[in-house]
Amino acid sequence: MISAGRQHIAVKVSHDRLKTIFMQTLVTGGGGFLGLYIVEQLLQQGHAVRVFCRGQYPALKALGVSTIQGDLRDEAAVNEACRDIEAVFHTAAVPGVWGDWKTYYGINTEGTRNIIKACQNHRVARLIYTSSPSVVFDGADHVDADESLLYPTSWLCHYPHSKALAEQAVLAANSESSLRTISLRPHLIWGPRDNHLIPRLIQKARSGRLRRVGDGANVVSVAYVENAAAAHVQAEVSLRNSTSAAGKAYFINEPEAVNLWHWINLLLAKTSLPPVEKTISKSTATRLGAVLEGVWNLFRLGGEPPLTRFIAAQLAGSHSYSISAAERDFGYRPLYSTEEGLKRLQPDLDHLKH
Repeated sequence: MISAGRQHIAVKVSHDRLKTIFMQTLVTGGGGFLGLYIVEQLLQQGHAVRVFCRGQYPALKALGVSTIQGDLRDEAAVNEACRDIEAVFHTAAVPGVWGDWKTYYGINTEGTRNIIKACQNHRVARLIYTSSPSVVFDGADHVDADESLLYPTSWLCHYPHSKALAEQAVLAANSESSLRTISLRPHLIWGPRDNHLIPRLIQKARSGRLRRVGDGANVVSVAYVENAAAAHVQAEVSLRNSTSAAGKAYFINEPEAVNLWHWINLLLAKTSLPPVEKTISKSTATRLGAVLEGVWNLFRLGGEPPLTRFIAAQLAGSHSYSISAAERDFGYRPLYSTEEGLKRLQPDLDHLKH
């Protein structure tokens, strides 16, 4: 596992493009993968940063930011965290594809409503919410899809459902005269300091448990983490200066999609692992996922099933998204190309070889 405090990365920001002023900011989940990069970029631009999070993070202490420990479900704690704040970056959430609805709804949905209420109570001017493309995932292929996609009427797991409800609350709270809001949907965030997606992928491949699902032709969008963080910072600047992006949701990822299994094999090769060769059909994976979900529910097993219907659909299907709206409405520009991102990731991949 990669330590969040092991590597600090310099942030490349175009000052011509991002003209900022000093402000008081709050980042929820600022000790997390994406949140820490947002914290670093805000600090580099001279802003004061306060972090609201559940744990203690050496990386935040090293950066010298003010930290408040608390739970998003604690309305009073959230309200206090938003005191004297001008802009809130709300990245904190319970991720994953397995767990009880009460936890996902309580933290992701009700917790976000607590953030909105606290922003309104303290006259916070801007709220930048971290959402996910999964909020509009309906099981069908999405290829270069845009923000006209509707929310589905049924859900394969609780995470996207709870996040969709939260996103709708954030967008509904937008007001040109008081709180301006925006929702960003970064897809498959990757990069240095990742302690979840890539390490788990490498672990499964090393143990021989990784299978290609489907015919291997599916394309997906991916978001390099420093670019995803920059999108949040750029969105705040836009909200401060105009209403063109206020009250809207935007996909955030690299301009060009990748073939999922080619991408996975590339990462495996960079850690000296062989490519994925074993395959399973989408229909078989979906049935197996349903069976495993039933077993886990029936026997109340700990952890999460090795496969679920949601994961089967994600691994077999295409889900790529256009960033044209983000480029047009708030001037989203990635800081790094995919090739540059891979170079910056290589030290972490070298670490995972051992």
